[in-house]
Amino acid sequence: MRARRARAGRPRAAERPFSRREELIAIGRKLFADTSYDALSMDDIARQAHVAKGLIYYYFGSKRGYYLAIIEDAVTALVARAGSNTELPGRTRLERTIDGYLRYAEHNQAAFRTIVSGGVGFDTEVQAMRNGVREAIVDTIAEGAYGRRDVPRVARLALLGWQWSVEGITLDWIDRPHPSRDEVRELLVALLVSTLGTIADLDPACPAPPPPAT
Repeated sequence: MRARRARAGRPRAAERPFSRREELIAIGRKLFADTSYDALSMDDIARQAHVAKGLIYYYFGSKRGYYLAIIEDAVTALVARAGSNTELPGRTRLERTIDGYLRYAEHNQAAFRTIVSGGVGFDTEVQAMRNGVREAIVDTIAEGAYGRRDVPRVARLALLGWQWSVEGITLDWIDRPHPSRDEVRELLVALLVSTLGTIADLDPACPAPPPPAT
């Protein structure tokens, strides 16, 4: 019985590698937040992470593989945070999506900068991840506004343009955190309402969602 309890109290073998990998990703976020990709060698990473260099190679294969895993993890977290309000009415969902995006950026500044700005020069995989974030956010906004993701091309272009402005505003805001998050959210909501109105003018098949009931 005692042996069974001891085994139950320890992580299972299949869980330990995953936990160690996630720990290394968390360490990597902090390292790359303070130092550029090119300035960090694998020896630097291993020394600052207090692990053997071979362990990083074991999980990620290379420095680039490690960096890509960090970006992918941050992307997954951001998209999940922004798209977590599927049960809400359309307009309220749009507002909550923007608020979730800002909260993620505020509390995960290094990861957000990595997602939006990269840090490894022009890398096709990094670029694809960043584009994937933009497409996912646009899909979330389109679904909240129109109840579907397959919107006309002009609507998607307009929403992508809005998303680019969101990235720029958010980057500037987390560097200089004024005004408040609530005020920035209201600004981005107002810009989105204007964008949705323009889309409705150009394509009546995409009417702007009604304001939330008060």
